[in-house]
Amino acid sequence: MRAALERLEAIVDASGVCERIEALLPVGVRPRQLRVRTLLVGMLLAAADGRPAHLSRVHAALLALPEADQRRLGVLVEWKDGPHRLTYRQVERTFSLIVRALAKADPDGEPSQALGEVLDALLEASVAEAGEPASGSYAVDWTDLEAFSRPPRSDGRCADPEAAWGHRRGNSPGERDEAFFGYYLQVVTCVRSERGPEVGELVRRIQIAGCDVDPPPALVPVLERMAKSGIALGDVLADSGYAYRVAESWAAPVRRLGASLVQDLHPHDRGPKGTHMGATLANGSLYCPATPAALLELGPLARGATEEEVAAHDQKAAELARHKLSPITGYDPDGYRRVACPAARSKLRCPLRPASMALDHTRPEVVSPPEHPPLCCSQQTITVPPEVNAKTAQKHDYPSPSHRRSYARRSAAERAYATVKDPASNDVSRGWCRLTGLAPIALFAATTVIARNLRVADAFDARAAEEERRAAAGLPPRRRKRRRKTADDLIAAGSAPP
Repeated sequence: MRAALERLEAIVDASGVCERIEALLPVGVRPRQLRVRTLLVGMLLAAADGRPAHLSRVHAALLALPEADQRRLGVLVEWKDGPHRLTYRQVERTFSLIVRALAKADPDGEPSQALGEVLDALLEASVAEAGEPASGSYAVDWTDLEAFSRPPRSDGRCADPEAAWGHRRGNSPGERDEAFFGYYLQVVTCVRSERGPEVGELVRRIQIAGCDVDPPPALVPVLERMAKSGIALGDVLADSGYAYRVAESWAAPVRRLGASLVQDLHPHDRGPKGTHMGATLANGSLYCPATPAALLELGPLARGATEEEVAAHDQKAAELARHKLSPITGYDPDGYRRVACPAARSKLRCPLRPASMALDHTRPEVVSPPEHPPLCCSQQTITVPPEVNAKTAQKHDYPSPSHRRSYARRSAAERAYATVKDPASNDVSRGWCRLTGLAPIALFAATTVIARNLRVADAFDARAAEEERRAAAGLPPRRRKRRRKTADDLIAAGSAPP
């Protein structure tokens, strides 16, 4: 308990939020017994023990500390009538003052600037305590966070006016999509670099807003604060829910921060989507106007594909890459770059480029070149402005094998949600927090994610130490157990004797 308490106190102190919040609170006639620092430590203690986000649980966690720690933290103080132990009313009072100071004067379902900065500081302090990950890549996603309040009645009255109706998808077998009343919780989870070592999948930032606030644009200010604080953004992995937004809401501002997007494309954004100087726009890239239509319509690999299907898909992706216009410069400060004809770059054979016809016949050949060559065919290079493929351009060609391997790292965000929705630890389902309003729910969510970060970091360090021990002993690395059951497994289980 002592070591855990010191660790949680170190996070609170490193965040530097206590003095900032105390400066916002009103000064009463009599000084408050419960300070902001002690309350935050109590919230972290309750979350670390897997307790629900109830103020009564915070009060109980503080009272369960040894007497010496209670006196040091101000839980037990000397009054003129003798020792006085912290009461629940004092916990409720201090927490309500903090919420009032961090909430917006006119709630609109989005966190205030002060609340966002407090959440950032607390999460960043937990990452520093757990160990800075050796990666600048992050997976982002959002999930449902159901409010304890009931939905609005027919007259529009509701106990939680900042919550709103949202939609959540059912990914489990037999589970259907459904509506819920509450908030969207977004996480920015650390993942390994493409060629880097494994890292602890720590949640570095969170964002909470009412369901009537579009999640992708709401996450952009969080990423901007990360970049402004000196954290370099590498790869940002997102699903089609982010990629489907207009470029001005998501892709463009994230690229301006220096990040490289690796994301799944929405079915409506896949395939040919117009031309630029004669080149075909498809899947975020520019292709030769003579590219076969079947290649341009190539979609992502289906889940559960066989080895033969994977090989055939990858072969088509490689042939499609031969028809892609090759970048010959990087993006300039204004987002412009130049690309060259694939035949001019010796990627395929084309009669319009006589020198390319000397290439060996393993290269694809343009059989029917355009009768009136467009600029992409008549010029050596063309300039691509930032508005071309602004929504769909990304780090790897979609849907190539390199994109598939890189995008697979995004599952770290799903695992982050699985660890905060685990009934065995912190389960943030409805009833986990019985307070209403964005600010109190966001504060308790931050402490829950911090407790989760510490558990994940400890488990990661334990696995790394075990691998080092096995390597020193000359033992092979541990193999992860296969958890997915196949149809053969189910048939064998059904035919087994009772």
